[in-house]
Amino acid sequence: MRDLWPRREENHVTSPAEPSAGVGGQQPRKRPLLLAVTACPTGIAHTYMAAEKLQQAAERLGVDIKVETQGSIGAENVLTDNDVRGADGVIIAADKDVGRSRFAGKRVLSVGVAEGISRPEHLIEQVRSAPVQGAGDQGVRATAAGGGGGGGAPGGAGGSGGRERSVAYKALMNGVSYMIPFVVVGGLLIAISLSLGGHTDPKGGLVIPDGSFWMHVNQIGVIGFTLMVPILSGYIAYAIGDRPALVPGMIGGWIANTGELYDSEAGAGFIGAIVTGFLAGYLVLGIKRVRVPKFVQPIMPIIVIPILATSALGLFFIYVIGKPISWVFEHLTDWLSGMTGTSAILLGAILGLMIAFDMGGPVNKTAFLFGAGLIATGNQTVMGMCAAAIPVMPLGQGLATLVRKRLYTDQERETGLAALFMGLFGISEGAIPFAAARPAQVIPANMLGGAVAGALAGLASVEDAVPHGGPIVAVLGAVGGVPMFFVAVAAGTVVTALATVSLVDLSERKRRGGAALGKANGAEGAAAAAVPTAASPASPASPASEAPAASEAPAVSEAPAGAEPPRGPESPWAAAAAASDAPTEAPEVLSGYLTEQTVKVRLDAGDKEAAIREMAELLARTGKVADVAELVRTALAREAQGTTGLGEEIAIPHAKTDAVTAPVVGFARSAEGIEWGSLDGTKARLIFMISVPEAAAGDEHLRILALLSRKLMDTGFRERLVAARDEAAVLEVLGEVG
Repeated sequence: MRDLWPRREENHVTSPAEPSAGVGGQQPRKRPLLLAVTACPTGIAHTYMAAEKLQQAAERLGVDIKVETQGSIGAENVLTDNDVRGADGVIIAADKDVGRSRFAGKRVLSVGVAEGISRPEHLIEQVRSAPVQGAGDQGVRATAAGGGGGGGAPGGAGGSGGRERSVAYKALMNGVSYMIPFVVVGGLLIAISLSLGGHTDPKGGLVIPDGSFWMHVNQIGVIGFTLMVPILSGYIAYAIGDRPALVPGMIGGWIANTGELYDSEAGAGFIGAIVTGFLAGYLVLGIKRVRVPKFVQPIMPIIVIPILATSALGLFFIYVIGKPISWVFEHLTDWLSGMTGTSAILLGAILGLMIAFDMGGPVNKTAFLFGAGLIATGNQTVMGMCAAAIPVMPLGQGLATLVRKRLYTDQERETGLAALFMGLFGISEGAIPFAAARPAQVIPANMLGGAVAGALAGLASVEDAVPHGGPIVAVLGAVGGVPMFFVAVAAGTVVTALATVSLVDLSERKRRGGAALGKANGAEGAAAAAVPTAASPASPASPASEAPAASEAPAVSEAPAGAEPPRGPESPWAAAAAASDAPTEAPEVLSGYLTEQTVKVRLDAGDKEAAIREMAELLARTGKVADVAELVRTALAREAQGTTGLGEEIAIPHAKTDAVTAPVVGFARSAEGIEWGSLDGTKARLIFMISVPEAAAGDEHLRILALLSRKLMDTGFRERLVAARDEAAVLEVLGEVG
């Protein structure tokens, strides 16, 4: 076996199988100990696949390893302080933030989760030369040299690119994910209160009577909206600087959103929050690197760092950044005042661009207050232009999530539905989560749609008698020229949606192209490590590096589903086939969700959609499928988000839908294999389908996925599954899952 790591002698306890100290008192050598953490954004299959691959590779290379999985059901096999103390190195294979301060002083290698699946042996060797984690560092971010995705762009969700996301990207996504609930709750409560308790008033827009029930609902919603900007800033900072950065990030976000603190009529909004979040995070990192006396160190994270960072950031924003914001606000107002005599189309386009740019920031507020201020003078057309542009951003982003579902996650599509609702009530902030997550694609698309809506409203001389926007003001009778108002809103919405999906799709194509290039480059190096030929078979005397790895074991395609497995003492399938000859009582598989009714030894389908349809019909045999078509639609929608092909010729499509009345799991084999978009490029030959009703879509759904993912990484289990001759034999093998 190749000696990748120097052996240690301390603290070693021999097992009964190990020889005791030899002649001269020489102590046996201890195997090196590595730690690992695996995590993917969904926390389901790839998390556990990477863990299993690392464990298998470590066993082959003579290295002890303990792997902590951070899945959707929580952290399991958690690494303790004792583990860290005795470790020789740490591998983090993750596509989301993993806390790293506990690994201070250890060599830490950080890669995407796909690297843990495809190149575990390489990672175990590479961690020897990884940089040492500093006490104040957030972690060492690297891509395995020469590995898949090494030259590619950042990998997408699930780690398909192989490269870990940048610190900035993860921090921004961290802030957005925490902000979304505040946007949705605040926006929907405001919209409901306005629709059920409000009325139009020329002096005050949409008015809710003071002290009424709906006013209290509205005020609760306003609190949610008020908090969303500090939350965005605070959790961006937290992802960069850890807990000490949370306070300066949140207070900085509040200051950015409160224009009165720096003599501005409008706060800097979400763009200001992004700025303060990054400033706070990196400011805290800088302070952490300052060496201080030991007696000061205990109070640094809870007193010194938060006070210094908060004071410095707050004063910097008020006295340095805030002044330019106030200046921009004042001069934009003066500039717009000088345009009132120009072309209505041009003025409408400019106002639409400004309304859509920062959704509550100084540019947006300048346009809105300019239009609102002219209402009292009798000029209601300027406010009409603004009113048409105001709902375009949330409506357009919501429509985009419906037009191209595959470009968005489940959470983003749910936020899109909420944005559509908010847009109807003129709440432009419903689009902020999309703009914060993809500013380079969403903000230009918003501005283009806003300009179209504003220009059309200006062309048609649409009027608005109240300082508010959106379809709600037209429904309540405050708009003059209602037909053209709706035409302007609809046109701007469609333009925003189409521009958004085009830009996002272009960005994704570039990312995937870069990732594919990196994977191709990595494949050149992998070719040298191909399976040994018949001329040089591995033998017991051969070093470990010459023996086939688990991924090089006989592929499941060597025993086509439905065919008679090869016989004889040399056959890798012989033992499993012999075991399947003996009649046994059918085991309970996955709590009884998978039965002989839902097993098929030969799948007829030739493509993914047909396979899912055939699997859905297989599940329908149980009587637990109320709507086969809806089950198929839901499963295909899940595939559109990202492939459920796990590699190793395995796919696990799954659906959470009330088209099934109880959890049910099916299994089928494909002799030829079906293209499933798997990480390792293999076709799917072993296919499981999991379906659970919405009410059971929590831990039970994740438990099934985790159990299957772990067991399927066992090469011997897959071989036995392929060798089973009929449904009963397949079920017997699957009984090992639990």
